[in-house]
Amino acid sequence: MAGVVHVIGAGLAGLSAAIRLADEGRRVAVHEAAPTAGGRCRSYHDPALDLVIDNGNHLLLSGNRAALDYLARIGAGDALSRHPDGAAFPFADLATGERWTLRLSEGRVPWWVLDARRRVPGTRAVEYLAPLAILRAGPAASLGEAMDCAGPLYERLWRPVLLAALNTEPHEAAAGLAAQLLRETLAAGGQACHPLVASAGLSAAFVEPALRHLASRGAAVHFGRRLRALGFAGDAVQRLDFGDTSVALGVEDTVVLAVPPWIAADLVPGLTVPTTFRAIVNAHFKATPPPGTAPITGLVGGLSEWLFAFPDRLSVTISGADRLLSEPREALAEAIWTEIAGLTGLRAEPLPPWQIVKERRATFAATPENAARRPPARTASRNLVLAGDWTATGLPATLEGAVRSGYAAAAALQDARALTRAAA
Repeated sequence: MAGVVHVIGAGLAGLSAAIRLADEGRRVAVHEAAPTAGGRCRSYHDPALDLVIDNGNHLLLSGNRAALDYLARIGAGDALSRHPDGAAFPFADLATGERWTLRLSEGRVPWWVLDARRRVPGTRAVEYLAPLAILRAGPAASLGEAMDCAGPLYERLWRPVLLAALNTEPHEAAAGLAAQLLRETLAAGGQACHPLVASAGLSAAFVEPALRHLASRGAAVHFGRRLRALGFAGDAVQRLDFGDTSVALGVEDTVVLAVPPWIAADLVPGLTVPTTFRAIVNAHFKATPPPGTAPITGLVGGLSEWLFAFPDRLSVTISGADRLLSEPREALAEAIWTEIAGLTGLRAEPLPPWQIVKERRATFAATPENAARRPPARTASRNLVLAGDWTATGLPATLEGAVRSGYAAAAALQDARALTRAAA
């Protein structure tokens, strides 16, 4: 009988690895330190709001093939709502009050840049060629070295889009990560750029159906089980130490380590991982969006960066937010709400029920130096592989990257298993 695959961590990377392996007939056991699954991709009841909110706002695009495959596997293919206007992205300048909508062509040929009504106001079609330099940049180049990170088009389009995806100021971010992002989105045409939002919550879309799917495949999921140490012997892991209990691994048992990079580095001797990180701040307000409010709006010229409109709340995401970590939460809530009230026409006072969530180490810093420290799925141990959006997926730390990392870990185990059997 084939051995058990022990998946350490029930975030999206761990869940996607577990789903893929369970679907391929493998025996799977998931071990999660927290009392719930999902990691950064989850929902919870917030008592300050008396609402179920997501711990972070996430946007998928129709070209995120791995994430959509994951949702289809767990029976949640209809869990994401699509923008009614297709590949359309509303923006607003909080400083000037100007609004516009970026409307992409469905095909790969960017005909939309020839229509001034579908571009950023005041920009020329030729200016949209700037990202071509990113595609030609070397692996160690930063975006600031590959393109001009200044000017109206940069401030009103490239900076907000790239900052949201990379969670790092674009001028210091790795050009290679930005290039891959552009290849799979704008360069692939509007058909790959339809925005998708989990309107009912991240857990309802990505987590709860996954747990049900794993249960239907006979997988065991253990909560409150924090891995304290890996017992190595020779070229393999032979024991999982959970503190109050340990699990001895059989000859065919394997491990997927899907934990944050700083934890992985403590558990695996000599493992190279990203060492610098960037924060994200999310603000949630218990306020009903006015009729006609877009599901997501890009914001420039102020503190707020992206506005998400849910049926029962308005949420704002601010990326690369290390500068805000020491700011008092109430002051942040007041400043952000003032901007959102002005944008939506809602009353600025009194401040509605609110919640500020500061994620200090939300993602790895997407600089060339830090990106070069991302390890592959395979390790020096024959029965241990890695998963996480911080591994070498070729993408920034996104939901799509997390799922791809889980799939890569599953594939690495399957490849190693096939080689072992061939050798025997």
